[in-house]
Amino acid sequence: MTLESAAGEVVIAEQLKQFLLVLSVSLGVATLPQIFSWLRRIPYTLLLVIVGLGLAFVNVRLVNLSPALILVIFLPPLLFEAAWNLKWSDLKRDLLPICLYAVIGVIISIAGVAFGLHQLAGIELNIALLIGASLSATDPVSVTALFRELGASKRLTTLMEGESLFNDGMAVVAFGLLVALPLGTAKLDLQSALLEFLQVVGIGIGVGGLTGFGISYLTQRFDLPLVEQSLTLVSAYSTYLITEHLGGSGVIGVVTTALILGNFGSRIGMNPRTRIIVTEFWEFLAFFVNSIVFLLIGDQIHFAVLGNNLKTIAVTITAMTLARAISIYALSSISNWLTKSEIPLAEQAVLTWGGLRGSVSIALALSVPAIFTQREEIIATVFGVVLFTLLVQGLSTQTLLEKLHLLGSQPLRQQYMEAIARQVALQRSLEYLETAQKRPGINLEFYKYQRTLITGEINLLQETIDKLLDEYPNLQEFTTEELRGELLAIEADTYAEFVRAGKLNKELSPFLQTNHDSNHPE
Repeated sequence: MTLESAAGEVVIAEQLKQFLLVLSVSLGVATLPQIFSWLRRIPYTLLLVIVGLGLAFVNVRLVNLSPALILVIFLPPLLFEAAWNLKWSDLKRDLLPICLYAVIGVIISIAGVAFGLHQLAGIELNIALLIGASLSATDPVSVTALFRELGASKRLTTLMEGESLFNDGMAVVAFGLLVALPLGTAKLDLQSALLEFLQVVGIGIGVGGLTGFGISYLTQRFDLPLVEQSLTLVSAYSTYLITEHLGGSGVIGVVTTALILGNFGSRIGMNPRTRIIVTEFWEFLAFFVNSIVFLLIGDQIHFAVLGNNLKTIAVTITAMTLARAISIYALSSISNWLTKSEIPLAEQAVLTWGGLRGSVSIALALSVPAIFTQREEIIATVFGVVLFTLLVQGLSTQTLLEKLHLLGSQPLRQQYMEAIARQVALQRSLEYLETAQKRPGINLEFYKYQRTLITGEINLLQETIDKLLDEYPNLQEFTTEELRGELLAIEADTYAEFVRAGKLNKELSPFLQTNHDSNHPE
């Protein structure tokens, strides 16, 4: 017993050292752009992959991944953070195209990759289908981060993130079915597959809905920020584990829970301060997990194995890109025909090229059971394709946005908001100075000097703001939207306070939102 305990302690100590090493390297990479300004053009996640590749090239392996734990450890926090921050008001506008991309698009992707590999590379059909299922999950973390930094349209970001969230669930469901086929635990007839699909999706939505609404109403009963924050973390992992145990899709369960908590529970059960704390906590956790995942994607590459599978990788990339283009353009046309909400061809091109593969695809490939003799070939192919999408597509997305004139005015807006922030801060300083001048011992000359200095700076900032508004009139609309968002938040928070106090049994729909929508029909 003593020997077993000692061995266990050694294993734990070794894993802790590996974990700290990964974390240290990740944090080191995060600081590189602050030292070398030219690295700021490369998204953080892609920089991690490149550093990981460098470590793999010199054969430095940071950690050995356990396939059985990959999905359980990495997926829930990544899915929860993305869904928590996805506003239902943005999502519902493009729910049809997102659902088309996530369901029909996954089928087209799997079929396209499987057909290409089977016909052109001679891969067995069941193995080709597994590779297709692994690569049907998009993971555009780097691209959406780039969208926000460059000021691309909010709608483009919502389409990309919404599709990723929902098609992760579809991809995991499809992967589970296709893994079960060679093992003899599932049948390939359409009726059985459809029933299995409806079952896993239904259980996921059911468990996720119960968890989300349950925690939403529970947090109404108390105001304890750390407890509420902990509940969101527990809900992410427990929803995933319970749903998987019941035979459902843990991915869909987590996404459902996070959407409910982010759009409903955080409004009726959390005060504004708590919402900020929880949001910042999930931003940290997503950064933390992504740092590990993307670094390990590069670090786990075996160049010799990749070299042996270059033909398969090339065929897969070609088939996947063509299938992606077919699904985006065809399904967007259907969506444009069925709804009034048009998706322009330029945005469709970005959606096609920006459909990167990442942590989910890697996790699915690594979770292939060891009983499959072609497991190493599946992993090598998926790793190779993921590397291509991250390094080639990811690094060229900014150029594509520039060519298609889809870059927003984020740098300009940032300059404008900085001027506004400085003006407000100095105005408050001036107001404080006026109250402090009567304080005993304050030198009159010092007071006059400070007053003149601050007033002069405020006037200069006002000139800068006026000049920006004259040169770029669209900033006025941006300012109006910012104020409208603040007014809506204040109104919604007030309704939530009445609900928490028991004076209302449901949260009211924001009057300002309703009034705006009625005056601005789509």
